[in-house]
Amino acid sequence: MSLPKDPYMLLSYINTQLRDNFSSLSELCCSFGEDEALIKGTLETAGFVYDSVNNRFVTKEN
Repeated sequence: MSLPKDPYMLLSYINTQLRDNFSSLSELCCSFGEDEALIKGTLETAGFVYDSVNNRFVTKEN
């Protein structure tokens, strides 16, 4: 399965996977064979950053 290309669909999918199935973004990326930096970059351009403490992407603070 490929990840959604739309950043907002990707955000929803990744956060759901992190909540339900994975303890970290690194674990998710390793399991799916995806590039962690690419996911972070895609979501950062849409205004989101990874919060490792809460294991989810959140709105980037200014």
